[in-house]
Amino acid sequence: MTRSARKLLDEIQDELAPRDGDNRLVPLITAGRAPRAVFAALAAEEKLITLSDWRSFHALAARADEPHARTFFGGLAPGELQANGMLDALLAATGPDHGKDLPRAGCQAYPAYVAWLALNGESSATAAGIFANFAAFGRYCRDVAAGMREHYGFTGTQCAFFDFFAADVPEIEEQALAAIQAGLDAHRLDEREAHRCARLFQSYELLFWNTLADEFPG
Repeated sequence: MTRSARKLLDEIQDELAPRDGDNRLVPLITAGRAPRAVFAALAAEEKLITLSDWRSFHALAARADEPHARTFFGGLAPGELQANGMLDALLAATGPDHGKDLPRAGCQAYPAYVAWLALNGESSATAAGIFANFAAFGRYCRDVAAGMREHYGFTGTQCAFFDFFAADVPEIEEQALAAIQAGLDAHRLDEREAHRCARLFQSYELLFWNTLADEFPG
């Protein structure tokens, strides 16, 4: 009997959950202890990440030979470009990023891995790895947006990037599950690869936030 995509995702997310709290920057922001300069750094790094991921998702969609995977990756790409534009208001409010090492290797490791997967990753395992981390990233963005409003006086337009990724989008979940299920049904999805991909995504995600936490301690 073929495994279900939902069961596989639940298992992966259960494996990841103990490390979701290892993000050291978000608690600083939610408590209002992070310096305001961190938001200039966040915006500058995300401007680079969203453009890179936009290209990578298009490449993943073009390389996928399964329709559900093409739909999933192709559906993610426009959101990256939209989110990129949302950062302009935050950049205008915070001014330039004055970090010493720009861009930061620890922040850009995540999009480098997405680009690597665009060339080398099996489509359904990649979809599982990406989507398994969406929930944690959404929680981080929701908490950051709340902290920005409560402690730093940012407007809705200036928080738009984080609000965008905090929102639940059931359609994306449906597309991810369809892509993963197609890989399982065709016996093309290596479950060990899906788990490994998800763990790496989580590690690179935490590296992004914690690189900034080290640079901007509360």
